[in-house]
Amino acid sequence: MKSNWDEEWEMLRPQARRRRLPTGMRAVFLVVLALMAVMVGATRWRGWFNGGASAPGAAVSGTVKPGVSDREQAQFVLCKRSSLDACVVDGDTIHYQGLKIRIADINTPETRQAQCDYEQDLGNKAKLRLVELLNAGAFSVEMPSGRATDKYGRALRVITRGGVSLGDVLVNEGLAERWTGRRRDWCH
Repeated sequence: MKSNWDEEWEMLRPQARRRRLPTGMRAVFLVVLALMAVMVGATRWRGWFNGGASAPGAAVSGTVKPGVSDREQAQFVLCKRSSLDACVVDGDTIHYQGLKIRIADINTPETRQAQCDYEQDLGNKAKLRLVELLNAGAFSVEMPSGRATDKYGRALRVITRGGVSLGDVLVNEGLAERWTGRRRDWCH
């Protein structure tokens, strides 16, 4: 048996009616939903086969295959004072075959003289990622047009694999910026 309260409540509550979309709108909704499902599926599928790219459209070591002209190869490590043969100083500087090389097409955050924690963290990520990229297969060291050295005496070079700049990979992953002629303030 219902109480007066229940009866009053039933009278005040609007009748719940399910509103249906017009047939044309339902079709559009279903098409959009299907496209979204395909996009999500394709993104996940792509991530499974290329090592889980962190940025959509980013070139990663698994997709940058060595070309026939890529003849350089070494096992890179993080630089210490005594290791100067094949090591990574930071995200845009390496030692290789007796040269201190500044990667000419990018700029990465500083790791030794970082101005803030964000710059330090991003610089460390760029440095570690560069080690991974260099160790992922054969590469080429190319001299860019223009100067051969920078004002610090480092050799200016572009490092590529299969014709793709490894610097571009770092830029696409958000770990570097394209070199514009001056350093960026990473802490603003």
